[in-house]
Amino acid sequence: MIALLLDTSNTNLSVGLAQDHHLLDEIQYDAWQQQSEFLVQEIANILDKNHIERKQIDEIIVSKGPGSYTGVRIAMTVGKTMAFALNKPLFLVSSLEVYKKGSDRSVCLMNARSKRSYIGVYQGDEILLPDTIMENDQIRLYLAAHPDYKVCGDVSYLQMKGEQVDLLENLMNADIMRNKVTDVLSAKPVYLKDL
Repeated sequence: MIALLLDTSNTNLSVGLAQDHHLLDEIQYDAWQQQSEFLVQEIANILDKNHIERKQIDEIIVSKGPGSYTGVRIAMTVGKTMAFALNKPLFLVSSLEVYKKGSDRSVCLMNARSKRSYIGVYQGDEILLPDTIMENDQIRLYLAAHPDYKVCGDVSYLQMKGEQVDLLENLMNADIMRNKVTDVLSAKPVYLKDL
């Protein structure tokens, strides 16, 4: 089974190709506000490099947000279009969940700007705290109350260092039933607003 993996929810552009849950190849680099210019070409590049035709793709796995408003829409639009055109399953995964550290209890964070963070807490496939927005002061209190949890994501904006994780590996392993889309055309990105 061949899976195409896409994430443009934050500053990076990430494209991966997996076969039977083994990562074959990946393209990842900082493309802040340029993901729309490069994503389609990078998909073509990775498929050509690995001698795989689009029709050989068995599933498409995309990060659905939260994250950059435009960034989330880029991978989502391309993923939905390909899934629909190829009549292949689409899996949508939280952009925070792909930052989790294996089966450890992981506080996954992303900068939401204006002294706020997107936060989701995961342990393996279990959701301990659904994705939401918190003020950064609340984040620090949450982390102090859970010192044994791993802090994951690009948290330099909090003057912290996050755990190193393999985003595409996590995306690749997220083709579980709760992430499968039943109607590709009605799939929507997740934009968290102030609560």
